[in-house]
Amino acid sequence: MQDTSKQYDAVIDTCKSLFIKKMSDYGCAWRIMRLPSLTDQIFIKAQRIRSLQENEVRKVDEGEVSEFIGIINYCIMALIQIEKGIADQPDLSTEEVTELYEKQVAITKKLMEDKNHDYGEAWRDMRVSSLTDLILQKLLRVKQIENNAGKTIVSEGIDANYQDMINYAVFALIHLNA
Repeated sequence: MQDTSKQYDAVIDTCKSLFIKKMSDYGCAWRIMRLPSLTDQIFIKAQRIRSLQENEVRKVDEGEVSEFIGIINYCIMALIQIEKGIADQPDLSTEEVTELYEKQVAITKKLMEDKNHDYGEAWRDMRVSSLTDLILQKLLRVKQIENNAGKTIVSEGIDANYQDMINYAVFALIHLNA
């Protein structure tokens, strides 16, 4: 489990570094995005990963790694939106966003550690393509919950699905040695 924790942190450090650099370029313009818009952005990335896994020809010179990083960062944006609400204008400094990013990562990593303990690191024997399919399944669940105005009867909420997607994407990046 210790190895997993270090690998997890290394992946998140890469994702966070890119996130902070993009904050320098764009600010937090994403704060105006509603959850369904973020869900759709994640869906586009997951669909592209699946296409890359299934098609031999690539017309854009970006691989799975950058798309999985995008999934992680968009999911963290969504979790921040759930916590803070949608803004009319960019309203957070890089320092505030970094703090919120790290908070969501800590919560999500703890969930991973708890599930990893119970499941015995079963993800290590999974294929990256299966992790991609699980992310797509979670996205379809989130879209259904969003279509139901956020209400569920017996299922986890949207936040738990975003957290699971982060963890699946981290596992995929560990498998890809990113």
